[in-house]
Formats: sequence, structure tokens, C-alpha cells
Amino acid sequence: MIRIIFFMFCSLLLNSQESILNIGHRGAKGHIAENTIASIYKAIELGADGIEIDVFLCKSGEIVLFHDKKLDKLTDGEGNIEDKNLDELRKLKVLDSSHSIPTLEEVLNSIEKNIFLNIELKGRNTAQGSLDLIRKYIRRNKIELNNILFSSFNWEELKDLRSLSDKVQLALITEEDPLLAIDYALKLKAVAINPNYKDLNEQNISKINEKGLKIYTWTVNSKIEIDKLKTLNVNGIITDFPDRF
Repeated sequence: MIRIIFFMFCSLLLNSQESILNIGHRGAKGHIAENTIASIYKAIELGADGIEIDVFLCKSGEIVLFHDKKLDKLTDGEGNIEDKNLDELRKLKVLDSSHSIPTLEEVLNSIEKNIFLNIELKGRNTAQGSLDLIRKYIRRNKIELNNILFSSFNWEELKDLRSLSDKVQLALITEEDPLLAIDYALKLKAVAINPNYKDLNEQNISKINEKGLKIYTWTVNSKIEIDKLKTLNVNGIITDFPDRF
């Protein structure tokens, strides 16, 4: 009887761990230049269930993948990404690589519909353009709405997005006590909170879960920390190294 209970427990633990999404941070940031198509492909190749990407609205109106507001650190260019048109951005190389800055539309053309996609709205005025593309690709049956999650540190941008659609999934990103995000998350009818893994513990995870909110935590690169988080009730782990999952 004890052996049966033990094996049932192991089975439940395994199923719980398997349900935790392995999410590649900016693609596979630890392997290939971040927020590029090549990095996204690499993450999927390494077993990622989903991808986290960052987006800005560039001067000519396209939604493009990039993390920093300024181009200087991550490319061979300079200035603010929002002040450049797409033609100018196409000429830049990301992190001394052969890879260029892609558009969100190129990403949606590149992934399978079963891939979970966490779109972080980095810049202001990204809500409308990003939503328009998602709707376009849903109509084309290229993606599924339940595999799309919009997140942001800028909760006002998420508020703008919610005013445009009551169906999209939202997540509030926080780098402080994640419990402070609960009230606003519920107000926005968000589905998740995306906290720094260092701010998580069994107690606040339990409180977040009690409110019906999911947890997609970032950026977890140590195999030890990944394995530790797998034993807790989180829904996804965002990592630079999907192969360590």
C-alpha cells in the first residue's frame, strides 16, 4: 500500500513538472543573439514550449523585437529605437552577429500555432499594433489566442490593451514583492503575474494561486534554481537556456 501511494505521489509530481512551461527568454538568449528569428528557432530546437520576446513601435509604424530603448548596447547603431524607421533598423546587426532586428509579424510567420508566445510590451503605444497583428494571424488560423500572453512592466500599457480587447491574456511584470501586483492584476482581469524568481517563496506563490492567477517567473538560468522552481506551483519558467530545463 505504501509503495502504491509513493508511486502515485511520484506520478503527480512528474505530471506537475511537465505542465510547467519551458519559456525561452528573448528566444535562446544564452546561445544566440537575443530577440532574433535565429534565437527563437534555437529555443524551440532546445525544447522550449514557448518564447518570451520584447517589442517596441518603430518610427515607421511596425512592431519590432528589441529589449532596450536605446540601440547602442545591443547593436552597431545608436539612438532610440522608437526614432528609427524599419529600413534603418534593417541595416543594424544585433550583438556583433549576422542577425538583424525582426518584426513581430515575421515572428508570427515563423512559429507554429502550438508555441506559447509571451509578448512583452517594452515601449508605449505598442498595444494597438501588437493586438492588430495577433487578430490578423488568428483570422489566418496561424496562431491561437490562448497561446498568446501580453506582459509589461508598464501596467498602463496593459490597461490600454485591456480597453481594446476583453479577450487577450495579460500578465503584470514585477521586480518587487509580487503580492503588490495582485489587486491591479485582478482589476485588469489579468491571468498572471510575472515576477523575478528571487522574489518568490512558498507563501506568496500560494497567495497568488489563491487569487486564480498564474505565475511565469524570470529569468532562471541556474539548473539548481530551475529544478527548485519545478517543485513549486509556478506555471512557467523563463530562461536564457531552455536546454537546462
